[in-house]
Amino acid sequence: MLSLKKSLNILKKTDALLEGHFVLSSGLHSSKYIQCAKLLSFPDKAQSICKSLANKIKKNFKKIDLILAPAMGGVVIGYEIGKLLKIETIFCERVNGKFTLRRGFSIKKNSKVLIIEDVITTGKSSLECVQLIKKSKASLVGFASIIDRSTKKTLKIKQKIISHLKIDVPTYKPNQLPKELKLIPVTKPGSRYLSETVRS
Repeated sequence: MLSLKKSLNILKKTDALLEGHFVLSSGLHSSKYIQCAKLLSFPDKAQSICKSLANKIKKNFKKIDLILAPAMGGVVIGYEIGKLLKIETIFCERVNGKFTLRRGFSIKKNSKVLIIEDVITTGKSSLECVQLIKKSKASLVGFASIIDRSTKKTLKIKQKIISHLKIDVPTYKPNQLPKELKLIPVTKPGSRYLSETVRS
């Protein structure tokens, strides 16, 4: 199991831990952003973190029939965990703003499904995936992520979340930004946004 120190060191070395002024996919603002795509560009380093997460998942969930990952962030991580645990893995993607199963993917009735994300802040994306599970008459066993940066105040998920790393980073509503953050240009790095930089 990787220590907190080693894990943070990997994130910094791969430039996955960014500092600035970011709008997260949840709509909240933050001075830090975890760009897991940068971590995944170094497969050997990403693999060590995924192995650690896979071990935690194995200990905490008795039976998993299927892993469901929301695109884009969860796709690579979902498949890496699926490979390590030898579990069928699929992903859902947005069509007209809503998560949908495409490419012949389906969820079998009564199957036990684990949702895997790269980073969880509010859990909004994960909860959208839950609707696909319910629609298929399957059952949710829980959630997993590389990074859990949620707080009691922001988290909308009530079920168990298993993460490799829990990071406490303050987030702010657009109308509650601290003065120092207002001075920094806003970047919207998430997959819900086009690549852009705007000023608030």
